Amino acid sequence: MAGGRCGPQLTALLAAWVAAVAATAGPEQAALPAEQSRVQPMTASNWTLVMEGEWMLKFYAPWCPSCQQTDSEWETFAKNGEMLQISVGKVDVIQEPGLSGRFFVTTLPAFFHAKDGIFRRYRGPGIFEDLQNYILEKKWQSVEPLTGWKSPASLTMSGMAGLFSISGKIWHLHNYFTVTLGIPAWCSYVFFVIATLVFGLFMGLVLVVISECFYVPLPRHLSERSEQNGRSEEAHRAEQLQDAEEEKDDSNEEENKDSLVDDEEEKEDLGDEDEAEEEEEEDNLAAGVDEERSEANDQGPPGEDSVTREEVEPEEAEEGISEKPCPADTEVVEDSLRQRKSQHADKGL
Repeated sequence: MAGGRCGPQLTALLAAWVAAVAATAGPEQAALPAEQSRVQPMTASNWTLVMEGEWMLKFYAPWCPSCQQTDSEWETFAKNGEMLQISVGKVDVIQEPGLSGRFFVTTLPAFFHAKDGIFRRYRGPGIFEDLQNYILEKKWQSVEPLTGWKSPASLTMSGMAGLFSISGKIWHLHNYFTVTLGIPAWCSYVFFVIATLVFGLFMGLVLVVISECFYVPLPRHLSERSEQNGRSEEAHRAEQLQDAEEEKDDSNEEENKDSLVDDEEEKEDLGDEDEAEEEEEEDNLAAGVDEERSEANDQGPPGEDSVTREEVEPEEAEEGISEKPCPADTEVVEDSLRQRKSQHADKGL
């Protein structure tokens, strides 16, 4: 009986001892620190650290599946950062929208390499081996750097960072209205529209006040003088334009007159040439008629005594009639002369 009673007591004592040991060991294990991450979070306040030394940055979002797949590879790469003599950082675009705008991040995850303030975009798979070779083999030297206005340290990208930060704050405010307070989304949109209009009107009023403060109006007499001077200048310009137009008209008229005079002179010259040609033709015709008459007179025999005078006279009369030019021939000649004159006149016109 005694042995049967001791068994349950021993088991109860052993259970109590195990519970006590577990209770004492639990706080000690909880007190042990978890493995510290070598990846340094970057914010808008400490991002200038990447301007010195060599860095690799990763832009991610907690909801991004591709970003979650590369988390372990990025941690492994950060653990070997001391061996590679490189610092490793990460940027949460949800918490730091200004930095995402400064680097103009449009896809996630996004990786950047920085060497003494010169930034380059890494477009590899993001695994440890590729990242290690990218640093050891200095593959980043073959990548075009982000210079000029594209550089994150430029004034342009600083303005872009401000715009992205404002948009992030508006997004957080919208979530506060719709999620925390339970306001409908359309009410939030109406609020932002009204706020935008009010802000625009306020900024316009501020600009008007600033312009009124810095703008010094001219005295009345000076303004009147300036107006008079402006009017006189306009009148003078109008007079100059009128004079120029009149001169153009006069020059055009003179040119027209000169052209008309030249045409008339050319017509007169052509008429004189035609008259000279007609005179020459008439002289030629007259000379031809005289030659024909002389030849006809020379054809008669000079010494025939047996022929009586009566017989000779009819023959001479017949020869005279034959020697005279026919009126039909003269009319043809006159018609040809008239036609030539008309043709020359047409050419002159």
